Amino acid sequence: MYGYMFHSKKWMYMVHGNLFLRYTDQDVGNKGSRGDEKFDAPNWFMMMAQRKVGRKGLFHYNVMISLDRITEGGSGYPLLFQSGESWEGQPLVDRQHPHDLFSELSVSYSYAFSKKVDAFAYFGYPGEPAIGSVAFMHRPSALSYPDAPISHHWNDGTHITFGVATLGVRLDKFKVEGSLFTGREPDENRYNFDKMRFDSWSGRLSFNPSPNWAFQASQGFIKSPELLHPDEDVNRTTASAIFSLPMRNDNWLNVTTLWGLNKTAGHEGENAFLLEGALRLMKTEVFTRYEWVQKAVEELNLDPAKYGEATLFPVNSISAGATYDLLNFQKTRLALGGQFSVFFNSNALHELYGKNPIALQVYLRLYPGLMKMQH
Repeated sequence: MYGYMFHSKKWMYMVHGNLFLRYTDQDVGNKGSRGDEKFDAPNWFMMMAQRKVGRKGLFHYNVMISLDRITEGGSGYPLLFQSGESWEGQPLVDRQHPHDLFSELSVSYSYAFSKKVDAFAYFGYPGEPAIGSVAFMHRPSALSYPDAPISHHWNDGTHITFGVATLGVRLDKFKVEGSLFTGREPDENRYNFDKMRFDSWSGRLSFNPSPNWAFQASQGFIKSPELLHPDEDVNRTTASAIFSLPMRNDNWLNVTTLWGLNKTAGHEGENAFLLEGALRLMKTEVFTRYEWVQKAVEELNLDPAKYGEATLFPVNSISAGATYDLLNFQKTRLALGGQFSVFFNSNALHELYGKNPIALQVYLRLYPGLMKMQH
């Protein structure tokens, strides 16, 4: 974990986050009409704190904030083939929406019945329900990525939910959780607190067979997630595996693979697959990501009369990049990074996107140093 850890007499605190100062061009060759370029600063910051309650209880709270609304504007940052949410009453397409100022304010309590059995309760306003793998900004294999995956709304698009309550139990290496939460995604006002509805549900089964592996499978019913399509509900199914291998000299290998399926009534299921990896070698990190996503006409804001209302467009993307730590001061690191992405889209989309558009970006990344646990 990259972060700062502090202790008081009764509390343990941890702070971590990411700040990217970046230039991105999402269509270097100007092959299509949907790419854009921008100087921006994607960012997120988190604080966690916990303390014991008696001999077997543990109280925990999370705070997550983002200044995206200030740095990215209301329409977010350019990202080809991304979709989800809206700005000024129009769907956001080929752009990643900004996060809310308050992306998580949550409390939880865990009770250990034994070393192998414990139960917990969680409430967030906003918070994250028990569906999907860990969100991309927390995922070890994605820490150096400024961009959200284009499959974001197939896996972790519910990670900011205004009203979520979760109960769970751990049985040795297995964990079972169930959540009630608000299905509607955050509205266009990124500074307010949306209405709690508790109209959706999810369940997740996790399995951690060793310190190196984490598996999960989850199913959820999401009521009216999109503001512009209030009559559409989504049934979401996900499965993922995360592998993390520590090596000498603080070097790491992290790999994630995940699959997601969104199904709405009267439409074919839309699948997404992601495989990403990151290798840390001293001051250098190299990373790559492959995605395959089925985007519907509605997702890409296309004319159904021209393209066919039920048409699904397969989109493949391959990304690769590297960062190098320039400075390391007061347990804080400053890295220089760069990344390119190539998109492989169907012939029907060449008129809008061109054939195999290429995106490039360069950035400075400010982030905490690596914490070391002493045993």
